[in-house]
Amino acid sequence: MTREDIIRADPIDVDEDDEQGLRPGRLDDFVGQSELKEHLEIILEAARRRGSPADHLLFAGPPGLGKTTLAGIIANELNAELHVTSGPALERGGDLASILSQLERGDVLFIDEIHRLSRAVEEVLYPAMEDFQIDIVLGKGPAARSIRLDVPRFTLVGATTRTGLITGPLRDRFGLVARLDYYTAPDLEAIIERAAGIIGVPIDPGGALEIARRSRGTPRIANRLLRRVRDYAEVRSEGVVDSEAARAGLSLFGIDELGLDKVDRAILDALCNRFNGGPVGLSTLAISVAEPGETVEDVYEPFLIQQGLMMRTPRGRVPTAAAWLHLGLDVPAADATDRLFE
Repeated sequence: MTREDIIRADPIDVDEDDEQGLRPGRLDDFVGQSELKEHLEIILEAARRRGSPADHLLFAGPPGLGKTTLAGIIANELNAELHVTSGPALERGGDLASILSQLERGDVLFIDEIHRLSRAVEEVLYPAMEDFQIDIVLGKGPAARSIRLDVPRFTLVGATTRTGLITGPLRDRFGLVARLDYYTAPDLEAIIERAAGIIGVPIDPGGALEIARRSRGTPRIANRLLRRVRDYAEVRSEGVVDSEAARAGLSLFGIDELGLDKVDRAILDALCNRFNGGPVGLSTLAISVAEPGETVEDVYEPFLIQQGLMMRTPRGRVPTAAAWLHLGLDVPAADATDRLFE
């Protein structure tokens, strides 16, 4: 490794544990999601040429893939102010009406976890999205009356990790519904090298590749692992994140070659050893690894299934042959997947 191979940069004034400081501010700086970027380039450029707000946009996908980052980029590209809230924070229709009344023309309103909006809030949001008006109810009982107020034309950006929980009428009011995919290793390498430059971590291509391979296709995880490897390199190495330091640091923090952590391996160990290959119900599996069932189902299982290490079946969860091999175990002659069809 030569000095030229090491990427060095002076750290900028940013809290290195603040994810916001690592987020790109422009679409050109956003790495990955090439198809979605092309769609956004066209939509945003058309909006700029017309001098009007862009259509409402809905981003779906697992946590950590850049939905919040894209909302900020859209506001920057449109030279608009970004207002941020979340579905659970909007308990009543009046909460949303208060936010909408403070918007200026062209502003971007970002609602995270939009699938968790209550029905009352959705009813206020429908006319605001479609007609840029809100209905306000004055008084109570027989004397109550409704008035409709205009709100400035704005762009709503929604983010969700559970597309299926969004009601049809709400989803249909978005001009673009896009799903973010997991990132490839080369894209994650570029993200890691950029983040290393921002927080001033000397890193070489081998170190960036090693971290990228174990980041589960997720930029948020890649940035977190970079910080942990940085800590390891500063304390037990020469301060440079190379491939050797990355492997040793990630191993120390319990991240294996596939990017599995302690809980991932506990799930596979329970399936293979404790329950002899299953099938195992979700609640039983969750109790065995001391995690809530929703956490196992939404956080850990998708990656294990994507990696071909386990399967969901009508009778329960079962490990694949790859799971046995990853744990260093012999694959049974007739494993659980075979027994399902006996």
